[in-house]
Amino acid sequence: MEIITTSSLGLFIGLLMGLTGAGGGIVSVPALIYFLHLSIAEAGPIALMAIASSAGIGALLAHREKTLRYKAAPLIGLAGLTTAPFGLWLAHQVPNRPLAALFGLILIGVSMHFFLKEIFDKDGPKSKPNDNAICQLNNTTGKLFWTKPCFLTLLSVGAVSGFLSGLLGVGGGFVIVPALRRYTNLSTNSIISSSLGVMAIIAIGSAGISAFAGTLNLPIAILFSAGAIIGLLISRQFSQKLNPLRIQQIFASFTFLVGIYMLYKSFLDI
Repeated sequence: MEIITTSSLGLFIGLLMGLTGAGGGIVSVPALIYFLHLSIAEAGPIALMAIASSAGIGALLAHREKTLRYKAAPLIGLAGLTTAPFGLWLAHQVPNRPLAALFGLILIGVSMHFFLKEIFDKDGPKSKPNDNAICQLNNTTGKLFWTKPCFLTLLSVGAVSGFLSGLLGVGGGFVIVPALRRYTNLSTNSIISSSLGVMAIIAIGSAGISAFAGTLNLPIAILFSAGAIIGLLISRQFSQKLNPLRIQQIFASFTFLVGIYMLYKSFLDI
């Protein structure tokens, strides 16, 4: 029964990751906590392995379709790898309840971001790229202008997402996607593809560190990852046929409820 549950959870996470570029990682840990009764420190490495495998495949497919920013994604990802070990270390020092409360607050914050974007940006996910962004595309070459502010901004985005990835076992997409929307004028497809690339780099490094330290439950991680890969591949077959605004609304509502649940559980033994 646990095999079916674990694989099904992975499938659901992969679907979310493929549709949003941000949703899979952030709800992996709550799913593992609720259905498999793991602590955040135990669930985090498993979620990271699933993110590493599924996001990695998604990023490779995106690169083949030429929607992945192959310079920006490694820069953000490598910056994240420098801070992820600090998050991994801290996750094993802090009690589970404070981590659960922090996770719940982050989930609620992410859901509110989506809701507010829907209210103030009537175009939603189909909105035009940000023409006043710090990182601008060269319309002639199709590549980013690598100015110092752009370089430092993307470096900072990677550092924050890497730390949270290690601390909470998330891919960091909930940081990367809004940041790329705000600080670049990339298209939505390019942002989601690049987010998958960044998450793959950070998660591979973080999961590798966890495996080396002996904190990764490999049997559960393999089942969960296999389900996530299948889910991501399935989502790519019909993602273009779905209404992006509707996906955003459903994801925001789901994330908000999960955040409330995590806050509630933070006052109980998880």
